[in-house]
Amino acid sequence: STVEKCHNRVGYFIKASRSTRIKAMSRHGDISSSPDTVGVCVYQYPMPRLHTKDEVMENAKKICDIVMGTKAGLPGMDLIVFPEYSTMGIMYDRDEMFETATTIPGPETDLFSEACKKAGTWGVFSLTGEQHEEHPLKNPYNTLVLINDKGEIVQKYRKLLPWTPIEGWTPGNLGTIVSDGPKGLKVSLIICDDGNYPEIWRDCAMGGAELIVRPQGYMYPAKEQQILVSKAMAWVNNVYVAVANAAGFDGVYTYFGHSAIIGNDGRTLGECNTEVNGIQYAQLSISGIRDCRKNDQSQNHLFKLTHRGYTGVYANGDGDKGLAECPFEFYKTWVTNPLLAQKNAEKITRSTIGVACCPVAGIPKPLEEEEELQELTNKVEHELDLS
Repeated sequence: STVEKCHNRVGYFIKASRSTRIKAMSRHGDISSSPDTVGVCVYQYPMPRLHTKDEVMENAKKICDIVMGTKAGLPGMDLIVFPEYSTMGIMYDRDEMFETATTIPGPETDLFSEACKKAGTWGVFSLTGEQHEEHPLKNPYNTLVLINDKGEIVQKYRKLLPWTPIEGWTPGNLGTIVSDGPKGLKVSLIICDDGNYPEIWRDCAMGGAELIVRPQGYMYPAKEQQILVSKAMAWVNNVYVAVANAAGFDGVYTYFGHSAIIGNDGRTLGECNTEVNGIQYAQLSISGIRDCRKNDQSQNHLFKLTHRGYTGVYANGDGDKGLAECPFEFYKTWVTNPLLAQKNAEKITRSTIGVACCPVAGIPKPLEEEEELQELTNKVEHELDLS
């Protein structure tokens, strides 16, 4: 009968939709989110200039108020991200840096946890710095925390690559971390200058990260370069990127803002300008990025890197997996002999951390004899390589 035919067709389409699992798309412009999208907000906080613990705690309370207010305006917000240094500012005075260094958990994270729990949202917050295990004998760490909507610290990340020669943070010792984030989206945290090294993005992505969050306190003149690098790293790692940068002037640097949320195809979903207290918000599809990584081919960089040249390898009758071995000598050397890798880098750069023509406070100025000896050594080694 006609009724039976209609029932059969409806049943067919229900089964078809279940089997194909229609994918949501990432999108920008609304205030909502869905079960398949994670609503991400990047907040462009003005760079504070603080000096005491009391000032830090007062500033942390302001950040908590922002969490509450932003959630009210963006009811779909699942995650809010604040810039590097947003909680404590940059302590240009060494004594102030040690006096305000905190623990995790600690009074600042207690405030943030309560705000996330009360607002029903996740958050990424900056602690500059976190006390070293040998505090106060060693410099603090530059640390981020990811806090869930229950107020629990889900991830603690310490900056692996401090912005030398200016930043004096102890380099991080926790590596990169991938955590289950809001709605199950896989999240990794990196910080500012970390993002100038392709290796850290790839490490996060190969660990399963679907969203890499990059809080930064980046200043002029490097605006164009930093906008470019986050977009490029999203593209080459098939990963979402959320950048929260500072804005304003702290008496030393001017911070260029341009906080952004970037799709896993490298295209920007939303980007601030240079304004203080600017926000951007987008919905990131969970099924969309997983579908991309499973089914995309010519631009599936994560798959292709470890299945190198699989088309030709298969045609040659040598299996259907491509080549798995790492073809890059630098990485082989760095893993097996890091001091040799360091020496090799010095051959094409320099052997001292200081530069005679542009001294930086806290960095020893190289002796002229050392520079001359290094130049001579490099020249001889280069000639030997050519012979």
